[in-house]
Amino acid sequence: MSDKTRIEWTDATWNPVRGCTKITPGCAHCYAETFAERFRGVPGHPYERGFDLRPVPHKLFDPLRWTKPRMVFVNSMSDLFHKDVTDEYVMRVAEVMRVANWHTYQVLTKRSERLAAMLANELRDRAGESHVWWGVSVENRRHGLPRIEHLRAAPAVVRFLSVEPLLEDLGDVDLAGIAWMIVGGESGHGARPMAPEWVESLRDQCAAQGVRFFFKQWGGVRKAKAGRELDGRTYDEVPPPSVHPMPDARARAELIRDLESRFAATTS
Repeated sequence: MSDKTRIEWTDATWNPVRGCTKITPGCAHCYAETFAERFRGVPGHPYERGFDLRPVPHKLFDPLRWTKPRMVFVNSMSDLFHKDVTDEYVMRVAEVMRVANWHTYQVLTKRSERLAAMLANELRDRAGESHVWWGVSVENRRHGLPRIEHLRAAPAVVRFLSVEPLLEDLGDVDLAGIAWMIVGGESGHGARPMAPEWVESLRDQCAAQGVRFFFKQWGGVRKAKAGRELDGRTYDEVPPPSVHPMPDARARAELIRDLESRFAATTS
């Protein structure tokens, strides 16, 4: 999308893949699908094809074109580990993240088994990079808690959880190896409610287990009115970003040319 965003826990979004398919209850009221489908059939619009999944190769190099370091949410409008995204394309996205290491990347997925498998194999060299954070979505016990186990098994330096939309009480959660938790309620038409005690429990468990806690929103049909205060205060904890020097514009352009050449060579 762009080097700016209204998402509270990041600075920018980057979508080298667009579109997705629903797999669990957390997907039921997908904000990304709702947005994309508004533009289906609009000639020339980035979402002319609605929420159909497809790679967007011309967006691969966006992080090298931005003029200052960002916290970057990768694929806010898709899922990098969707089964129809090829391993080769995942590796290209990962290579851009490796090269443009002055940004900090937040990679979030519901396809946690593929994430864990690739981090243990094809992406093993990327798993040790502190500027790339790997995370999973957690909406309920049945689907979300197994994703935490898959993530914990993956060899990552920074692991995080996006507990949004939180659809039920998760009970006691083992947060060993997890650095950060984002919690939020569902918003928009048909939003499913979130009980305060579910959020309070997760906040307290994060505090007890040394995990940074970010409360994003209560959600609901009028999420702005509901706000994001919990017990009279906001929770904005985020792990510190990785710090690497940013090359000048000429050096970044050379990096793009090098990546273009290497990617073309592997395609031919």
